[in-house]
Amino acid sequence: MASNDRFEGKVAFITGAARGQGRAEAVKFASEGADIIALDVCKKLDSTAYEGATEEDLAETVRLVEEQGRKIVATKADVRDFDAVSAALDAGVEAFGRLDYVVANAGICSANLSWEITPEQWRETIDVNLTGVFFTCKAAIPKLIEQGEGGSIVITSSVSALTGASFFGHYVASKAGVAGLTRTMANELGMHKIRVNSVHPYGVNTGMIMTDVVPLMGQFADTLAPTFMASLPYGFSEPEDVANVVAFLSSDEAHHITGINMPIDLGNAAR
Repeated sequence: MASNDRFEGKVAFITGAARGQGRAEAVKFASEGADIIALDVCKKLDSTAYEGATEEDLAETVRLVEEQGRKIVATKADVRDFDAVSAALDAGVEAFGRLDYVVANAGICSANLSWEITPEQWRETIDVNLTGVFFTCKAAIPKLIEQGEGGSIVITSSVSALTGASFFGHYVASKAGVAGLTRTMANELGMHKIRVNSVHPYGVNTGMIMTDVVPLMGQFADTLAPTFMASLPYGFSEPEDVANVVAFLSSDEAHHITGINMPIDLGNAAR
């Protein structure tokens, strides 16, 4: 059983922290003793069908972390802006004096047949989901190396990167990209005792409600929709289910685990 103080005296940097998985991860780390550096863009992006997180959502994450008795530095920033990501991280490290865990969680999703994906959909998805992860890691890794105490990076990918889910070609490409980046960085950073892993959820009960995929699934239900089936009968995961795995991979309990692409997928990848 996990200790409720296994992250005592540690600091976690989490992107996309205003709601959903990022908020659950912030609360999970805080509940086990960590202070939090959080950022979120806090707006709707152009290519998504769902509403984005808000500044009020980020303020609620702050409240929930503080409710755990921990401190948090929260910044409205876009992961596509390297200078903004670096500034947000610098502010948190200045406040807390260290950095131990990175959770590169910020991401977006939209739906279309691969040959009908618009240039705008493609560009925005790749920029947020892949370049944003790269910028997050690029800002954090030098601090972890300089600190000289090891550390953990966990990147949010998707089971779709393992299965090639229909209707999400741009999203799949971005998430497969971060899965590959995970393995490369794990190889490069092992000498510094910095571990890098990715998690691959199935469907998670968050604000990313994919209304734009519904007509596509209806149109191609007989041939393509079965790729979305899971084995376990739970429907969707909750953000806390993902946060629990992220916390485990970040903890000393997983100190021999690096370079893996961990499904949290109700058995979807086994189909």
